[in-house]
Amino acid sequence: MDSDFGIPRELSDLQKLRSQYQPQLPPCLEGTTVRVEFGDATTALDPADAHTIARAFPHTYGRPLAHFLRATAKVPDAQIITDHPAIRVGLVFCGRQSPGGHNVIWGLHKALKIHNPNSTLLGFLGGTQGLFAQKTLEITDDVLSTYKNQGGYDLLGRTQDQIRTTEQVNAALTACNDLKLDGLVIVGGVTSNTDAAQLAETFAESKCLTKVVGVPVTLNGDLKNQFVETNVGFDTICKVNSQLISNVCTDALSAEKYYYFIRLMGRKASHVALECTLQSHPNMVILGEEVAASKLTLFDITKQICDAVQVRAEQDKNHGVILLPEGLIESIPEVYALLKEIHGLLRQGVSAEKISSQLSPWTAALFEFLPPFIRKQKAGTYKGKKFNAICHFFGYQARGSLPSKFDCDYAYVLGHICYHILAAGLNGYMATVTNLKNPVNKWRCGAAPITAMMTLKRWSQNPNALSIGKPAIHPATVDLKGKAYELLRQNATRFLLDDIYRNPGPLQFDGPGADAKAVTLCVEDQDYMGRIKKLQEYLDKVRTIVKPGCSQEVLKAALSVMASVTEVLSVMSSSSGGQTTL
Repeated sequence: MDSDFGIPRELSDLQKLRSQYQPQLPPCLEGTTVRVEFGDATTALDPADAHTIARAFPHTYGRPLAHFLRATAKVPDAQIITDHPAIRVGLVFCGRQSPGGHNVIWGLHKALKIHNPNSTLLGFLGGTQGLFAQKTLEITDDVLSTYKNQGGYDLLGRTQDQIRTTEQVNAALTACNDLKLDGLVIVGGVTSNTDAAQLAETFAESKCLTKVVGVPVTLNGDLKNQFVETNVGFDTICKVNSQLISNVCTDALSAEKYYYFIRLMGRKASHVALECTLQSHPNMVILGEEVAASKLTLFDITKQICDAVQVRAEQDKNHGVILLPEGLIESIPEVYALLKEIHGLLRQGVSAEKISSQLSPWTAALFEFLPPFIRKQKAGTYKGKKFNAICHFFGYQARGSLPSKFDCDYAYVLGHICYHILAAGLNGYMATVTNLKNPVNKWRCGAAPITAMMTLKRWSQNPNALSIGKPAIHPATVDLKGKAYELLRQNATRFLLDDIYRNPGPLQFDGPGADAKAVTLCVEDQDYMGRIKKLQEYLDKVRTIVKPGCSQEVLKAALSVMASVTEVLSVMSSSSGGQTTL
């Protein structure tokens, strides 16, 4: 019911305490003046995609990066915005609810009112369906009072997760025009922000005055790229799940007779499973990316698990905890082929009862073979006690959780950045924060064109035909060459054999654990936006030194160095294009 959205919550004592917490702001967002420095024009991650993306997004591709600066920053060409007329902004939740989403609303509302008390923030009730139907709730301090630092999306709700068809895009355009919106903020993940980019392009083409801004909020943690280090909600999801996993580990160690198989959220990427493993130290995790890279079959995976059970039994350990991402099954080549055939038959209208008779001989055999095949792998050489397996799925338990301190701060800061983006007149940008593993006062705030995060997927149905998909932000998978995965591999044997279970405990809001951040965030060396800015400073120094009138020696040295650097970067750029793993 729409009437249920936005009503005051009845809060527990802990919720009341959390609602009083005031998230921190980096220095660059403090005060009433917006200072923005624009960098060079952006390009596509894969140079081979640039032409196609530019053609699909002529109004929003190739726009510059934006860096928001603190008051003391001495940047001669920075744009200083002191005039802040009253504006009207709409915000819509898309995608699955993620802890911290409400603080994006709070941060945006606070920034709007700081810069002009007459500005208005409208929340669309019921997600994108509410956007199309123009169902709104004006956000006020009273409305926000019981939602600050709280989990869920129940302030506004969400329904359908896309703005993609011509009818949907036109409905969104009409809504923004009718409501006279200066900005539309879309809160969501990979799919939602791809839709935001298309909406921004359509609005620009239609000369609609509404600017579209995206915010990276998704519990899967797969909206990662050179501009986005992590997503709102990921930190909380992993901490809550890690405590549950650790509790199960302690139970397994206590009874010494159960194997717990725990399935975690993560359809196309295994970020949650990897992070929870590094936090809680279960005996084993199988990542979808490992399966896909090694082309492991169902037989291989089953044997891997059985071998692990066997080697532990030889040490008189007849218990254990094994993590699996929910999308693992789709990473298995032969099962993926089976699912693809099944989905194709369903689209053709074939009923579920008749699907097995319509499958190709090979996939039909696999379809009939699955249950006995799995049972067969559990028998034979196992010499331990009776094998007792208990299965859990940890997904919904975490996504309505109170957000962690990190997610509270991160979401609130992103809300403020959304206002800065609109004040700078930018369209089709995503709010970004880098250097996140450091304290809030060291965070770098900026904005990147969503089109700079897009890639194209290419696949061949046969050797003579190459198909190219539409430009989109694709889910970033676990980087099997990254530092986080390397840390997992270094400890995999100890995790398997030594039962070094680790319990991080419940979410901490004060004390030594309150400022803990995701392991995968802390071990990676990121801060892309900071490095881009540092490179710009070096290039500016070169321009200052190498000018007409400089000595021959300086000019020759500059040409020699630049030639070498250009050659190296050209090779690296052509060989690294199209990577979406982080």
